[in-house]
Amino acid sequence: MLSISTIALLLLGPVLVWRVYTRIKAQMLRQRSIMQRHYTGVGVFTAMAVVPASQFITQPATLAWLLVGVAGGIAYGIWGLKLTRFETAREGYFFTPNPRLGLVIAMLFVACLMYIGFEIYANQGSGNPTPKVTDYPFTLPSLGLVAGYFATYSAGLLKWRFKLRKEIDAA
Repeated sequence: MLSISTIALLLLGPVLVWRVYTRIKAQMLRQRSIMQRHYTGVGVFTAMAVVPASQFITQPATLAWLLVGVAGGIAYGIWGLKLTRFETAREGYFFTPNPRLGLVIAMLFVACLMYIGFEIYANQGSGNPTPKVTDYPFTLPSLGLVAGYFATYSAGLLKWRFKLRKEIDAA
């Protein structure tokens, strides 16, 4: 028989997924290009890959999974930049990312985190030790995918803005 907290978790899980989806979808619209955000994106998402990589330097197999994810994220980020619409207007600089690419990456990562959370919840009271996040084979590739994609995307936006600056200075 299911406990009341398990039933609540099962009912609230889809609501949580839908809420995260709608929030992420709202971020995939036309956005003002703000240099500080792009710098922050490069820094934060690069750190998301470098910090775990530094911890797994002595575990080549684990590190390899993270690097596979980062490589996939970089390739996906380059593809995303090719599908991005860039605009220069009197009000400033704007870009519109491809909504499907960003949503797929973000929701994949959310699904990974929710699965781990469910596993930890299901493991409560069983007497088994709580598994580490890295015990799941899909965690590091999905983390690398997110980090690689968003760091590459932010770097591509910076490159676009620097190119515009260079064109303005040359004129």
